This record gives sequence, structure tokens and C-alpha cells, in this order.
Amino acid sequence: MKNKKKLYLHRESTTKAPLIERTYDSSFKVSKKYHAELPDLMDSQDSIQGANVPIQQVGVSNFKLPLKFAVKGADPILLEANITGSVSLEANLKGINMSRIVRSFYDYKDEVFSLRLLKRILTEYRKKVDTFDARLKIDFSYPILQKSLRSNLEGYQYYKVAYEGIMDRKGNFRRLIHFDFVYSSSCPCSAELAEHARDQRGVYGIPHSQRSKARVTVEVAKGKSLTIEDLQKHCLNALKTETQVIVKREDEQAFAEMNGSYIKFVEDAARLLYEQLSGDSRISDFQAACSHLESLHSHDAVSVICKGVRGGFTADFTDFQSLIC
Repeated sequence: MKNKKKLYLHRESTTKAPLIERTYDSSFKVSKKYHAELPDLMDSQDSIQGANVPIQQVGVSNFKLPLKFAVKGADPILLEANITGSVSLEANLKGINMSRIVRSFYDYKDEVFSLRLLKRILTEYRKKVDTFDARLKIDFSYPILQKSLRSNLEGYQYYKVAYEGIMDRKGNFRRLIHFDFVYSSSCPCSAELAEHARDQRGVYGIPHSQRSKARVTVEVAKGKSLTIEDLQKHCLNALKTETQVIVKREDEQAFAEMNGSYIKFVEDAARLLYEQLSGDSRISDFQAACSHLESLHSHDAVSVICKGVRGGFTADFTDFQSLIC
């Protein structure tokens, strides 16, 4: 006969109750006295594990909520936002109340979001969590209505954007915008070789081109204002060949002509962006990373450039896999 094993959470027979009852009392209300007596690990003497040293960032990521964003020359729009919030943690501190980060953000959920609002949120945030350094990053997909090149049709281009606010222990506040711009790049070398084959041998060849992406991060200068539309315009003026939304035959022909007019290597793309961004006094610093997803090679061509501000952004960017589009 098989030995009967003891069960704890389930009935061993229809007549015998489990050793441990599993019940949830949906009618239970938390009183002030009950709340005051709830255990708090901040009061413990042995909750720190590992080295008792400061931590530069600890917090929450990937909490979502709908937020209203300012639109240049139009009414605000409601978009799904993905929030990351973190604070510094000094040595001897045992932890932070993660929900305070979320709650402090929810206090402003009905306001129109802009870079300026992040300063107010971070100031409150630091008070509630009792920390020195704090940062917030809001990722969202932002639509801008774009016209076709020749048919005068319109469609929404969506841009991957992030607002980031950073406040240090002295209260210094930095405002950053991260912006992804997708464009087409046609190789100057391939174009010359194709024309050589046509001229010398009467052979038709197509220069290789590819979908490409630039990720631009800018720091907005103190007292200045910069919109997503402004940043999109800088990228468009620099690179010209943004991918299209709605295309008829005349638009496809126009795009082919445009790619022929603005052939560029990946290093050209970086320098063109530098030329545009460095001329805007509203941008105190910037970094631009470009990736051309080669149709000739099995690998990609990449470049990184920065403004070169002392103590500012560097060209330290290696996450080119995130630029695949």
C-alpha cells in the first residue's frame, strides 16, 4: 500500500479541513492602528546584504500610464508612456519605498507633460523618497503628420522619443531629449561604380541603399525651449531622405531622385547632424549615433559624434543593435 503523504494547503479527504486555511477577506479594512503596526524593514538592523556601500541608481522601470504631451502649434495629445524612475541610495540605508516613485509621478498625471514639468516632479520626488540624486525618463511614440513628396497625401510618421530629467544632490537640473530618426542612405561609392559600368560598358546597375537610423540625444540649454518638432526638423534638414508614410508612383520616383541627390556615407550622416545641431543655441550639448543597415554587407556601417563640450557627452555609444529598424 502506498504511504500517504501529508498535505498542508489542500484537503486530504472530503471530511477533513486543510492544515492551513487559504482565505482572502475582501471585506477587511485597514485601520490607522493596523497600518502603524505593519512591519517595516527600514527598522531592521540586519536587512542589508552584501557590501554596505552607496548605490548610484535604484528604482522602477516599465510602469506605464497615459500622459498628455504638448504639441507645437496644436492641442495636447494623449499617448501611452513608459516610465523609468530611479534615485541614489546612500550607504547604511536599507531600501526605498518603490511605490513612492510611482505615486509621486501619478500626482502629475493630468498635467500636460513637457521637459519643464520634469523639474517639478523630480523636486517633489526627492522630498518623498529622501534622496540626493534622482532621475526620470519617459519613453513614448510621438506622431507627426507628414506630407508625401509630390502627391500631396498625408500620413502619420511615428517617432521613438524620450524625455529625461536628471537632478543631482545640489539641485542642478538637466533636461534631455532622445530622438530616433529613420532615413534612407545611398552609398556614394556604389553610385559612382554603377555610373562607370553604364558609361563604359552600357551595363545597368543599381547603387546599393538601405534603411538607416540616427539616434540623437540633446541637452536643452537652461532657460531655452526645444520641441520634438524642432528636433525632427533638424534631422530632416541634415539628412533629407526620411522614409515615407504614404507613397504613390510619383512619390516613389521623387524618393529615388532624392536619394540620388543626397548620397551619403555613415560618416557624412554624422557630420551633417553635427552641422545642424551645433548651430542651435537652444541645444547646449548633443550626441548622435548613426547606423546604416547595409544591403551590400552582412554587417552594418556605424558612426558616433558629439559636440565636444568639456565634461559633457562623449562618443561612447555601442548599443547599435537597438538602431536596427
